[in-house]
Amino acid sequence: MEIKAEEISQIIKDQIKGFDAEVDLSETGVVLSAGDGIARVYGLEKVKAMELVEFPGGILGLALNLEEDNVGVAILGDDKVIKEGDVVKRTDRIASVPVGEALLGRVVTTTGEPVDGKGPINSDTYMNMELVAPGVIARKGVHEPCYTGSKAVDGMTPVGRGQRELI
Repeated sequence: MEIKAEEISQIIKDQIKGFDAEVDLSETGVVLSAGDGIARVYGLEKVKAMELVEFPGGILGLALNLEEDNVGVAILGDDKVIKEGDVVKRTDRIASVPVGEALLGRVVTTTGEPVDGKGPINSDTYMNMELVAPGVIARKGVHEPCYTGSKAVDGMTPVGRGQRELI
């Protein structure tokens, strides 16, 4: 068997040309425990409140409880497949959903993904799931009563249409 240096050299050059030097530098963590729709994750030091994180299998989670040594994540999918030791990745996306005319009449999940079989939602506008509520004074006042149909409730507890408190 004869070793041909030129062939070996060409093979190495071809492999170098086809080499993909892209590196995934996303922050990852490890599931400490999971149950009842909540996972405790260690290692996501830079995760933000309300940020989406990704579990194995593409299951999303919502970072809610940011503690010093771990993060409480609400699992937005089948929590039975999440187990201790699973790797969790940050997505660097704050939880938001599509809004506007394209959403009317559609059935979506808690993350805004369509489940009605009508295809993707084509919306240019997204809004964060959690926003700071306007102050009490900025809200429209209660301007008309709202009757419940129960005289006992209507007589004892005032209910009205609007945003300010009746008490």
